[in-house]
Amino acid sequence: MLKITRAVRAAVVAAAVMLTAACSSTGGAPPRDAAGGTAGGVDTPRYVVAMVTHGAPGDTYWDLVRKGAEDAAKKDNIELRYSSDPQAPNQANLVRSAIDAGVDGIAVTLPNAEAIGPAARDAAAKGIPTVGLNAGMSEYQTYGLSGFFGQDETVAGTAAGERLKEEGKTKTLCVIHEQGNSSQEARCAGVGKGLGGTVELLYVNGQDLTAAQSTITSKLRQDPSFDTVFALQAPVAIRATESVKEAGAQAQVVTFDTNAELVDAIRDGRVAWAVDQQPYLQGYLAIDSLWIAKRNGGTLGGGQPVYTGPSFVDKQNVEQIAEAAKAGMR
Repeated sequence: MLKITRAVRAAVVAAAVMLTAACSSTGGAPPRDAAGGTAGGVDTPRYVVAMVTHGAPGDTYWDLVRKGAEDAAKKDNIELRYSSDPQAPNQANLVRSAIDAGVDGIAVTLPNAEAIGPAARDAAAKGIPTVGLNAGMSEYQTYGLSGFFGQDETVAGTAAGERLKEEGKTKTLCVIHEQGNSSQEARCAGVGKGLGGTVELLYVNGQDLTAAQSTITSKLRQDPSFDTVFALQAPVAIRATESVKEAGAQAQVVTFDTNAELVDAIRDGRVAWAVDQQPYLQGYLAIDSLWIAKRNGGTLGGGQPVYTGPSFVDKQNVEQIAEAAKAGMR
């Protein structure tokens, strides 16, 4: 069974309690949309919330984050404005644009906290409820964000490395697809800590999967002694399985994160297992927390990070998440 941490469980319960208890100062019914149905499941005003991520075009991971955010926004009568840019300066500008637009809340990732954090701090300083998700767990408090939803990348990487060690693996190629992303560096460092063996970093362009596959193939041909290729996202993992075949290598492929295609790859054995951080939940809780902040000034996690992972997905439990993955919820 996949496990949900105590913090996550508490967060979900808190959100449910807030939703159940919600009532307007006049005791009115929830507002209705133009079609006559309720605009969300709550009776609060129509808030506008921005989510700004570092997702690159075509990266299906962020589709899952966005789906969770959209579902929470629909429930909470929120207009969600989602935007992303893999370049840190551009992402910071998107945050500033959201501030200038006068949004009611901001959820932001911090893959490069030094570049993006100051813009997020400006939002918090202006009284805009601002939370972090996915990347930046060790930095979000520095920039005044009131909460964070994600996994500790070092802890997750260490757990993955320990699993590799238990499997008898000794030499891992860790594939970083976003150079300069501190979260990815932390994952690979954690793998090395848990494995206690050799972990070599390989940088590829995650926005050009054909080139990424070619780079991995060349590395495996150059050094066939790697027993594991560790991808940090599902699309790169799928390409890595092709690289292993092209190079005639014996390495197994494992990865962080899942999508529908990755679930199928675990089923048929192309990918041994994945570390799951529940991206749908990250998006959902981030937006729900901003509604709570506007509703009554409350927070999820008491200012501490709310963990959404890690857990492992392998052949033993992959069927439990298969349907959710097909629906774009895992």
